[in-house]
Amino acid sequence: MGTRWSVLFAAPAACDIAMVEAALLERLERIIAEMSHWRPDSVISAYNRAAPGTWVELPPDFVAVIDAALDIARRSQGAFDPAIGRLVDLRGFGPEPANRSDDARMIEAARAAAGWQRLRRDGVRLLQPGGLALDLSGIAKGYAVDALVGQLADQGIGHALVEIGGELAGRGVRPDGDPWWVELEDPPGLALPRLRIALHGLAVATSGDYRRGAHSLDPRTGRSIDNGIRSVSVIHESAMLADAWATALTVLGEEQGLALAAREGLAARIISDIELLSPALAAMLDY
Repeated sequence: MGTRWSVLFAAPAACDIAMVEAALLERLERIIAEMSHWRPDSVISAYNRAAPGTWVELPPDFVAVIDAALDIARRSQGAFDPAIGRLVDLRGFGPEPANRSDDARMIEAARAAAGWQRLRRDGVRLLQPGGLALDLSGIAKGYAVDALVGQLADQGIGHALVEIGGELAGRGVRPDGDPWWVELEDPPGLALPRLRIALHGLAVATSGDYRRGAHSLDPRTGRSIDNGIRSVSVIHESAMLADAWATALTVLGEEQGLALAAREGLAARIISDIELLSPALAAMLDY
């Protein structure tokens, strides 16, 4: 996924650390083999190359991610969209940066061929309607975090902190009895109150352009966003959903993003030149 990962956990008695690591690596490899558009032999790459009218069979992990992605696409009215792979390529953020182009006609053609509304699933099969490319970078990292938490639980490890590329999930408590505290990162140049979250059965995901430049796209226009948003953090029970919602709120901007967070009951922190907290996050901090 082009990023780093780490797992901290309270090891039960007689825990075989090497076996735990091997199981985590194997779990990550399965997800990457399905959802990485950087790998030509992945399931997502095969789908993106499929001929029009082809039904592509999906493994269970992929089905779970697509279902969640389509649900959030619908609820965000397209601010999050898993079917913008061609647009991502044209903005230079895909596996072939040389495909970047500012040609308005190419961008419009890619936007017309994109769109979550064109996706159809029949059981474990997904239809390739023609010219459509998936990009799951706004949700797959979060799913992988949840998957590693589940893998640890399967091995009898219930006290852990999992992180992949800045998306985190905590379960149980630290060996000293404290929760897994994480501090939300602030964009540079802003003096904001420090916000620490106890990830006790919770996950947090942050979307922002201050580290990698303007890489966030508005699926509705095919262009990079320019709405003044510096970063968005979402706290949720699921890292996958926190990841996708953070992307959607970033695209929507201050007013619409805060309204959507309030409507969906999301605990969100939106930062532009100021800090805005959704009602759900404000209530958590008051508790």
